[in-house]
Amino acid sequence: MFSKGACFLLIFTLWAIGSTRGQDSMLVSRTLDSARALPNDTGKVNWFIERGKAMSYYFDARKEENPFFQEAIALGLRLRYARGLTNVYNEIGTNKRNKSQYILAADYHEKAIKSAEETRDDRLIGLSLNNAGVDNRRMDQLQKAFEYHFRALHAAEKVNDVRNICVAINSIGNIELSTNKFTDAIGHFTKALALEEQSKNDLGVAINLGNIGYAYQGLGKIDLAIEFYKRSLAVNQRLKNNTGMAICYNSLGAAYQEKKDYAHAMDALQRALAVNDKVDDKVHMAESYLNIGKLLSRQGKHEEARAYMQRSVDLSLYWGFKSMLMEAYKALAADYKDSGDFKRSLEAQDTSLVYKDSILNESTAMVLAQTRAIYDVDRKDNQIKLLEHDKQLSEMRTKRNIVYTFSTAGFLLMLAIGGFFYIRHRNLEANKHTLQLELRSLRAQMNPHFIFNSLSSIHRFIWSNNQEEASDYLTKFSKLMRMILDNTQHTFISVNKEVESLRLYVDLERLRCNGVFEYNINVADNINDEEVMIPPMIIQPYVENAIWHGLVHKSGKGVLDISITANGRTLTCIVTDNGIGRKRALEIKQKKGETHRSMGMQVTEGRIDLIRKINNSRETNVTITDLEDESGKPAGTQVAIILPVEHIF
Repeated sequence: MFSKGACFLLIFTLWAIGSTRGQDSMLVSRTLDSARALPNDTGKVNWFIERGKAMSYYFDARKEENPFFQEAIALGLRLRYARGLTNVYNEIGTNKRNKSQYILAADYHEKAIKSAEETRDDRLIGLSLNNAGVDNRRMDQLQKAFEYHFRALHAAEKVNDVRNICVAINSIGNIELSTNKFTDAIGHFTKALALEEQSKNDLGVAINLGNIGYAYQGLGKIDLAIEFYKRSLAVNQRLKNNTGMAICYNSLGAAYQEKKDYAHAMDALQRALAVNDKVDDKVHMAESYLNIGKLLSRQGKHEEARAYMQRSVDLSLYWGFKSMLMEAYKALAADYKDSGDFKRSLEAQDTSLVYKDSILNESTAMVLAQTRAIYDVDRKDNQIKLLEHDKQLSEMRTKRNIVYTFSTAGFLLMLAIGGFFYIRHRNLEANKHTLQLELRSLRAQMNPHFIFNSLSSIHRFIWSNNQEEASDYLTKFSKLMRMILDNTQHTFISVNKEVESLRLYVDLERLRCNGVFEYNINVADNINDEEVMIPPMIIQPYVENAIWHGLVHKSGKGVLDISITANGRTLTCIVTDNGIGRKRALEIKQKKGETHRSMGMQVTEGRIDLIRKINNSRETNVTITDLEDESGKPAGTQVAIILPVEHIF
């Protein structure tokens, strides 16, 4: 553990940071430098995590990544300290979720689950699964969220972890509430309420009472809903929880309004407005103004209603609540329409749509930014793993070379002319090294080419589909992006990884093409797809060409077949389509004025040429065959890629 002198230095530095509330970045840097000098052990990982939690406000205020958490991850990966990695991934994921960065949060919490499973600690597993479930609920991926919370409940019940049992049950109830399964939701909320009461967790009691009220209101049992809202309100009042009280008053206002008891509804909403004066987040006050405006509008008091709606607009403009502005202008449009002022109604509706478009654009930009951040984080995390992987491969190759050395013992007599062979070998190695550098350069060109084409596809997909479909497409694309960027860091990858990324790519293209073609991917039984290696993205350009120049122009159902076979020392990859053929595709390109050749195919042909030179293999090549039917008409294209067989060891 830490020496006395080192501990004193850390304590003094941390006291200095605490006394200035984290204002001096130099003190943070000195603290990190002091900690890095200490022995690398699990205690140091835990110290980084605790210090990162204490300093979160400092880095959040500056919109910076928390370096203490990053140090904990780096050291945890080197030490293979699964418990520490679980804790830090959960901390970062929750921090990202609190900033509405749900994609990043889900990525970190999935890492936490994997690390927690290595610890075999059911409490940690349940906590991590619950966190991932909440992330997916926020992204409206309810089925996936339900699965995470159900697994969390099972893990927590094994060790009687009441806290995570309550979270899982309450979350499952909320999912059922979102899908209008109100009776099932009441059952789960009631069970969670009993556990919270046993644990004397008053906040949990208040939340579950309110949730039961929502469920009864969904069933149309308004009086029961009001009863539970009042019980929740009483607990929140005892806790002096202003936010909880505001939520309860708003819920009561909505319930009374549904009963057409407008006097009690107005009283509840006015009380919500009064409580909101004590709540820091002014979005609740803007919501209360809007709800009162809607209530007055429903009673035909249009002038008074608009006054409250305008207060909501003014407050939302000041604080930048775009979603609230969208709803407020939508309510104004409805009120103007009811009073016969159609011109102002149209103007308000147009303004509401402007804010809706702005929210959609921000959401799309946020998804792209989070996808890029996930790649950057994964790249950093994988550096240590890659070093370990390369070390293992190096050891395996060393053992193989020892066997080869013994097998060449019979050629010791040739040492007399070794000088000649050494010079010749050195020249060949220099030439081979040059070819490998050229191959690496060509392989690197595939990333920007593929990313450019994919982003273009996403752009068209977003403009031609609704927001939910575009978000689903973008989530799948981010998974493919990470896979491609990870695979192309290696000269060779296993066949199963290449097939996995290829299958995901074709699924996305098929989705974007509205299912105009079917596809099959077959790997021969004599191939061990985990040991046989293949250059990454060597097949994809030909698959892309088959889809966009052959199948999308075909009338009728298209079929794409991809097969990988091995024969001796050669690996054969065949891409076959029943499209319109190269001649017809060329005519279409000329009509559109497109004269350039596919960059992906051009780069891939260059890669295959270099592979042939490096391996001195005449068989390595690409052949393209135009297929014809019995009457001699074009019936598609077949591309055969022949490569030398490579193994992982």
